[in-house]
Parts: sequence; C-alpha cells; structure tokens
Amino acid sequence: MSVEVIDVPEAKRYEARIEGESKIAGVAEYIRTTELVAFVHTEVSPEYEGRGVGSALARTALDEARAANLRVLATCPFFAGWIARHPEYQDLLYQSRSRVSD
Repeated sequence: MSVEVIDVPEAKRYEARIEGESKIAGVAEYIRTTELVAFVHTEVSPEYEGRGVGSALARTALDEARAANLRVLATCPFFAGWIARHPEYQDLLYQSRSRVSD
C-alpha cells in the first residue's frame, strides 16, 4: 500500500490518499507564516489507522518544512509525539527567542 500526500494550501492542510483511491485517508491541518509552520490537528480515518497514513503525513509535511527553511511548532499531539520518536526531525522545532522572564 502506497500513501500519497499533497499540500493543499487553500485548505491549509496536507491530505493523504491511498494509491488508487479517491477518498481522503487523513489530513494534517496547519497554520503557516514566513518563519514557521504550526501543525494544529491531524486526523486519520478509522479504516486507515495503523497503516502508515499518519507517518506519511508527518514525514512529508516535515520534509517540506525543512526544504522551505521553516521552523515547526507542533501543537498537535500526534506531530509532537511523532517528532519525539524521530530525532532526525527535532532540529526543525521552533525555539522561542524571547528573553523576557517573569
């Protein structure tokens, strides 16, 4: 089974489809600025869970963020957990530059 992931900027999300099927298998919603992309929600249809759809969404989205020189803010629990388990993507994580303290 092959998963195809495409960016749909007008919908502000990545969409995953199983090769040969028209139904959307999963989505990763984001908010993008000139400096970073915040992944806010990821959802995989129940019939596609456990088949690599979420991983394909994360890997494609993060590879594209890297190529665009964007930092990543993983507010979505799925993306945060996925990045924690894949250290090769941890360098993309956004770090606040504020020096303000309480």
